[in-house]
Amino acid sequence: MSIIKAIILGIVQGVTEFLPISSSGHLSLFQHFLGVSGEGSLLFSVLLHLGTLLAVFIVFHKSIFELIVEFFDLIKLVFTGKFKFSELTGKKKLFFMFVISCVPLLLLLIPVGNDLKLMDVLSGFAEDDSILVEGICFLVTGALLLVSTYIGKRKTLSADVNPKEALAIGIAQVFAAGFPGISRSGSTISTGMIFGVSKETMVEYSFILGIPAILVANAVELKDAIEVGAQFELLPTIIGIIVATVSGVACIKLLQWILKKDMWKYFGFYCLVLGVAVLICCIIGL
Repeated sequence: MSIIKAIILGIVQGVTEFLPISSSGHLSLFQHFLGVSGEGSLLFSVLLHLGTLLAVFIVFHKSIFELIVEFFDLIKLVFTGKFKFSELTGKKKLFFMFVISCVPLLLLLIPVGNDLKLMDVLSGFAEDDSILVEGICFLVTGALLLVSTYIGKRKTLSADVNPKEALAIGIAQVFAAGFPGISRSGSTISTGMIFGVSKETMVEYSFILGIPAILVANAVELKDAIEVGAQFELLPTIIGIIVATVSGVACIKLLQWILKKDMWKYFGFYCLVLGVAVLICCIIGL
């Protein structure tokens, strides 16, 4: 892979990971049209997520640090016999909501035969030469963004995430993790909005929630890559990660500004148009 391609894919990853338009779907499209595919490309795509993970730590470092402190405080409460779930507030309660949202990710580890897990089967959609699934998933993302915009304007939105919302957000993240073209940030933020959580709360919640998912995905993919002997070029990968980090920080800030301007629906229109365009390309054989 050339350094130019690595820079392009790094920008695509950083921009699309945080804007609600699906980084996996866009990376799959760019790899399709740039002629970069196979095991190495999937490994490169997963490693690029390390760059966006760094961006999350940079922007939300204060909240992440507070959650870590609260985690150890919770451990202390458990061992001293003072833990009561009904009395949890603030970051302690938020920590448990993150745990609930992460539980559905275990569905991706369900065995489906031939030593494969569900996540292995779904990851094949990003590796194959077809972009049909990506096109359909972009349409799903676009519809979800528009529905959440419509419902969000007709509800009194809350700044708190409760167990019901946390579970629904976690299920949305599973679909995003499995299908290229379904935006993780778009689906989780939209799901929260549909259930009555404010956009501002959901932006931070969604991006911090992505940390364990990204870490697990990287760990599993690196393990699989070592087992099959997948190769990747070190310098382009490092450059891609750095570019993804810088563009990721910029796009988190951009998304926070966009949400204040009530422009969420335009991402929905973009995904619908892109989905139709991708399906047309698929039909005519591009």
